[in-house]
Amino acid sequence: STIQKQRQELQLLIAELKDRDKELNDMVAVHQQELLAWEDDRQKRLTLAERCSLLNNELNKRNDIIKSLTKRLKFLESRQNDSRATFEYTQQKFKELSQKVTDATVHCQALEEKNRSLHCSVLELSAKTGQLQAREQELLTMLKLKDEVILETTDYIIEFTSKFRKLESALHAAKTEEFSLNEEKQDLKLRLKELTLETNKLKDDLCERIKENNKQQEEIIHLRQENGCLRNELALIVEKSNRKDQLLQFARSKQARTDTELSSLRQV
Repeated sequence: STIQKQRQELQLLIAELKDRDKELNDMVAVHQQELLAWEDDRQKRLTLAERCSLLNNELNKRNDIIKSLTKRLKFLESRQNDSRATFEYTQQKFKELSQKVTDATVHCQALEEKNRSLHCSVLELSAKTGQLQAREQELLTMLKLKDEVILETTDYIIEFTSKFRKLESALHAAKTEEFSLNEEKQDLKLRLKELTLETNKLKDDLCERIKENNKQQEEIIHLRQENGCLRNELALIVEKSNRKDQLLQFARSKQARTDTELSSLRQV
């Protein structure tokens, strides 16, 4: 009976040893799987580190591109400010020339009005001269008919002749002034033509400056759009990098748990 009891105890110990061996085999298999998973995680971590380095390099390149685009944008904005200042100066010059043309036109109209008034005066003097000549003929006829009043009319004729000469001299002066006014009028017309040509030239220059300013504004808008796209792309890259960092953190925590379990298994 003692031997039988010992056999039963041995059988129980052998069954227990088999169970422990099975558990150890299961633990070894689990350990092998964990080692494989750890190696896979390590390879993934190395791959993620390489991709992170590549993304950092690409991020640096994109930052350099953004810096260069920002410098170019500032340069174009300074050029736009210069063009705006030139445009304002051209507008001021155009306004001054327009004012000069208006003043010249007003002066020309005033001279024409004065010329018309002088012409009317010349006509009136010519009419008075004809009247005086007719009066002189009448007086000569009266002198022939009335010899008695020759002495009385002689003084009157002399005085009338002096007045006539004064009128002739006034007529000559009026004609001279009319001639000078005509010359001044011609000069003003030439000056008006020159100012008109200069105004048209400034208008053409102003149109060219406006076209150039519009082109620069379109280029600035395009660069701003490109800068916005690059910023959006950079934000997406940063977001992907953050996600990869989170995945890497998860892998590290998993690796820490695996190392803890491995150390506990080794202790067992």
